[in-house]
Amino acid sequence: MSNLHTYTIVKNKSDFQLSVTDRVIFLPGTFQNVSVSQNETVQAVVSRIAPEVAFVTLQFHTQHRNATLSYTKLPGLGLSLTAVDSGLLSALEPGQTSLSLFLSSPDGDTVAGTGVILSFSSTDPVPGACNTEFTLDIDPNVYIHYNLYETTIRFAPANLGYERGETPPVCDRSTGTNTRWRLQYDVYQYFLPENDLSERSLFGGIQAVADIQGMMENGKRVDMTMAVFNSIPGQGVIYSVIVRDPLLNTSASYVPVHTYACSFTSTLDGCQTLGKLSTKFFFTIAGLAGLFVCFFGHRFFKCELFCMGFSFAAFFFFVLIARTTELSYDICLTVSAVIGVVGGVILVMSWWRFGSVMACVVVVGLMLGFLIASTVLFTPIGDIDVFRRSDVVFWVTFCSIMIIVPLFFVRWPREGNITTCGVVGAYAVILAVNAYVYTSLSYITLNILKRFLNNNYSAVFTDVPFQTIDYVLITVWVVLGVCGIVLQLYRERSRPFFPPSPYLMWLQERERRTTNVLDPSHHFPSLPNRLLARARQLTKRMEPAGEHTPLLL
Repeated sequence: MSNLHTYTIVKNKSDFQLSVTDRVIFLPGTFQNVSVSQNETVQAVVSRIAPEVAFVTLQFHTQHRNATLSYTKLPGLGLSLTAVDSGLLSALEPGQTSLSLFLSSPDGDTVAGTGVILSFSSTDPVPGACNTEFTLDIDPNVYIHYNLYETTIRFAPANLGYERGETPPVCDRSTGTNTRWRLQYDVYQYFLPENDLSERSLFGGIQAVADIQGMMENGKRVDMTMAVFNSIPGQGVIYSVIVRDPLLNTSASYVPVHTYACSFTSTLDGCQTLGKLSTKFFFTIAGLAGLFVCFFGHRFFKCELFCMGFSFAAFFFFVLIARTTELSYDICLTVSAVIGVVGGVILVMSWWRFGSVMACVVVVGLMLGFLIASTVLFTPIGDIDVFRRSDVVFWVTFCSIMIIVPLFFVRWPREGNITTCGVVGAYAVILAVNAYVYTSLSYITLNILKRFLNNNYSAVFTDVPFQTIDYVLITVWVVLGVCGIVLQLYRERSRPFFPPSPYLMWLQERERRTTNVLDPSHHFPSLPNRLLARARQLTKRMEPAGEHTPLLL
């Protein structure tokens, strides 16, 4: 096995303390906290290197400020790397027991971070030794790129290990089993605690997964040489790669890299401002409406229709506006909310005017179908290659599930409507909670929204971490949904399936008043006559009109 664990990684037990010296001693396997002041270069000295060690990597991590790690005191092209997660690999000469590298701040600000030295033997693979894409000759780093929709990691291929002083094996001479092509790569990801943007959390996570054993124990293996993941803004994730030599049964690790999928310096949508006031206001109102619909939606049918029509129209036009315009997030959200109000009113008025309960219930069923389809594809089923790689298969499956659900409403319209009220209303409460406390359950529908907005989202993993808050909110969702459904079914058991259309009732009442001479209202003056009489009262006194009773036949 690999000699990587000849040294046990020692994690600092004290709080993060800064060192301002220009010379820092690193011991293999021991984390060292370092602060690099403005216009200062810190010499990182690695000592006590064992004779069986063939090469070492020095990795240095900061939270969001760049640091420069260099082979020379003056950084140069191909001899240094500037990043928040940087690492340099040094091949050792025979008899060498120490070496020096240099840390500096490229932006003129004080940079604080933590670093560690990892040692590898001559039988271990050499991470990044067959680099042809990046600037370093030997590049053990993992490079990360993220946007709103996806996070991509890349890394240079490794080479076979070799003894001190020997010539490295040729990278691309052949693809036989005695070359670097026999090496295997495993990509790992490790989720930091939710809603925690502190340095303590990040450095604790880095220390937990810096070496092979830590990443295998705490991380999740993905099995890809170039991985594309779902971006989760505000959620810290550490990515690392382990390269294995199956013939010698050895392994080595690349330098871990982390991301929060957001910017710490942006004042508009940075990591610290993810909880926008507009988002909180919108989803708080939606959560309160969802709670009402969950328990009283069927009884107050017009309110339920308005909420469902609002949700349907707001979601559709948010996607349309975001894809076709360059408006800011707040403006998109505001315009979508206004259009959602119009959509809700249109759905209510269509039922009020035409009285077609089934047509309205089908729209309600599509909302439940949308949520069920989103939930199904949020599970590991959505990670099946055919769904990730083919938009056609994904959307056909999604639409099929979404359309099948309303078919059950034809046979059981009242039960289906009440079920929709309970499930969708309870999920709206979960979304309201997500506006204040991060939860992965919001990505049930957010993943679908992202896939609508991004044409290249099909290759993105939909995995998100499930932690304590998520299991608590799943319980809340189930309890609210079940209680709302049971309560409404019990309360509505002796009532008509659906309330009658107000317009049709008005027509029937008008017809009854017109034809039934025994009805006192039959002898009421018409509305124009009543308004004219009221106007005349303002100019002169009117005499009593006498009795206001029906004729007795």
